[in-house]
Amino acid sequence: MSLHAFDTVWPADSVEFCPNPDALDVLVCGTYNLEKSEPGSTNSPVAAQLRRGKCMVFAFRSTLQEIALPAVPDLKWCHREQTERPLLAVADSEGHVSLYEYVIEERCLKDFQCIGCASSDVLCLSLDWSNRRYQGSAIGDLVVSMSDGSVALLQPATSAGLSVVDTWHAHDFEPWIAAWNYWDTNTIYTGGDDLKMKGWDVRQGFSQPTFVNKRFVAGVTTIQNHPYVEHLLAVGSYDDKVRLFDARRPLVPLTEVNVGGGAWRVKWHPSPERKEDLLVACMHDGCKVLQFGDTTGAKPSAFNNVVTRRFDEHNSMAYGADWSYAHSKAGKTSRDSLIASCSFYDHALYLWQA
Repeated sequence: MSLHAFDTVWPADSVEFCPNPDALDVLVCGTYNLEKSEPGSTNSPVAAQLRRGKCMVFAFRSTLQEIALPAVPDLKWCHREQTERPLLAVADSEGHVSLYEYVIEERCLKDFQCIGCASSDVLCLSLDWSNRRYQGSAIGDLVVSMSDGSVALLQPATSAGLSVVDTWHAHDFEPWIAAWNYWDTNTIYTGGDDLKMKGWDVRQGFSQPTFVNKRFVAGVTTIQNHPYVEHLLAVGSYDDKVRLFDARRPLVPLTEVNVGGGAWRVKWHPSPERKEDLLVACMHDGCKVLQFGDTTGAKPSAFNNVVTRRFDEHNSMAYGADWSYAHSKAGKTSRDSLIASCSFYDHALYLWQA
């Protein structure tokens, strides 16, 4: 049962809790509204599609701010020291990544930088920060996947902010996801609608991947490296399955679970006390919490895959889900954590516990 519900007005597709200990009640939600212009309003006889969105900022039961943007497919907080202002990266549907600082005293986001990664007809589909494990005062590197099949690497510039240092063709169809190996930030993983998962080494350049897994039967939609188990990857696909891989042997899964709907996002629990728990936004089948038992990945038979909680109040495609960092930062071991999840056509954002 949900604790609270918000109407996001426009379809919602991404949600993230702030990891900064001084702003643990803050979460952001991205929306994506596809509009058609009136025929004749452009030079084309076919009605053009206009993608509009917002970055919405919430506290536990209140809306703090709304920022108008092109449609927002993804957003991520940068993990930094508590003394640094929280920094948010927002991917949009017109080829940009926007950075915002959250000003805790004023309870709002403020413009920091806007970076052009591609032309305005290209969507930035996903992004990920490199410094999930190794947090300092500086910002991390950012990887961005884009709808034309390319991926961009952004690194801190000599001045404040980020700049694009490399762009390469990664997939023949949309690369739905790009993610870092949080333990080895020379390694990037991507997954695409071409049914492939690939690895890339920043040091070697991007002329060819370090591996290609061609054994998926549907598009690869989400990848997350475990922040507490070094070589463990969770990978989701349109084929309704979540697979765990050992990053050292990325062609054969250690185990897999059918989650009943395409897995659009996977999120490992942010607390080491619950490192076996994985939150999944299951598109057609709500959200679920999976518990894998032995996440050391020593051998496939050690996994005990159990769905410990499911959330079925979404009446549409569940695309976004995230854990609150409140318990993990406070060191509590309660089995219940606050979760936010959002869905598309019913434009809903829910808070619940698991």
